[in-house]
Amino acid sequence: MANNKLKRRQKIRYRIRKQISGTDSVPRLSIFRSNSEIYAQIINDLNGKTIIAASSLDKELKKSKGNKSEIANRVGKALGEKAKKAGIETIHFDRGGYLFHGRVKALADGARESGLKF
Repeated sequence: MANNKLKRRQKIRYRIRKQISGTDSVPRLSIFRSNSEIYAQIINDLNGKTIIAASSLDKELKKSKGNKSEIANRVGKALGEKAKKAGIETIHFDRGGYLFHGRVKALADGARESGLKF
């Protein structure tokens, strides 16, 4: 069962990545979600470099309380603030094969609240 879920997610992920690519002007926001944590990074695919990263394991976010969706929202806000400081305003959103609800949606909403445009 778990193998089928992973295969399904990989197929969706590859389908998304065929269409989305990060550039200098519009980088890609990639998400990885584990059972307990959530990670997000803004990537320039032309150079193959991660520009900005944020996760629920960051020092200031690790101390905060709340459920997983609230923490994901805070991760999105933190990522958006870092992106603004780096001069990034628009991004391509790569949900990584996950459905756009729950923690993934909360992270996207947090990023939008801090000023990022998808």
